[in-house]
Amino acid sequence: EIGVAYAAFIVPGLIMLSILTESVSNASFGIYMPRWAGTIYELLSAPVSPMEAVTGYVGAAATKSVVIGLVILATARLFVPYTIAQPIWLIAFLVLISLSFCLFGFILGVLADGFEKLQIVPMLILTPLTFLGGTFYSINMLPEFWQKVALFNPIVYLISGFRWSFYGDQVADIGIGISVAAVGLFLSLCLGVVYWIFSTGYRLKN
Repeated sequence: EIGVAYAAFIVPGLIMLSILTESVSNASFGIYMPRWAGTIYELLSAPVSPMEAVTGYVGAAATKSVVIGLVILATARLFVPYTIAQPIWLIAFLVLISLSFCLFGFILGVLADGFEKLQIVPMLILTPLTFLGGTFYSINMLPEFWQKVALFNPIVYLISGFRWSFYGDQVADIGIGISVAAVGLFLSLCLGVVYWIFSTGYRLKN
């Protein structure tokens, strides 16, 4: 009905699924291991600002996630003839979403007090929300009641915005303005929390 083959339709969702899980895992382990090994004290005693420390940890994890996303994008092109209507927006969403979930993963890594707890949120919360957020289907296919329920899933806004950069309004479940606002809000909240963690040393100095 929308003129986009199903194989091409799910490409953005598959990329987003990989980015979200990789971003959270990389960032959470990246900060948890120094806490566990005790090397975090070297960073805390170094003459660097909280923003510089956040940029280093999160930037490294986000770079890996963006590279993984681009590799999947290039690989998918070998099998699926998809189009990219807004390449600049695609890169923007790729980077902003990677940064947001790396920050989120960083927060989880600070709060976790055991290796097993690092996997609770990605496995039991993030992955199900991603699958239910329109990775493999449009939420417009759902009954009206479940469409409204799906709007409470924040992943819907991310996937819809990312898919919009591929195919435009014909496949977007949510208006692009709302998707951009959702990404910006989540990024701002996570950045604020991470900056506060480094500024106060919460669970880093213990």
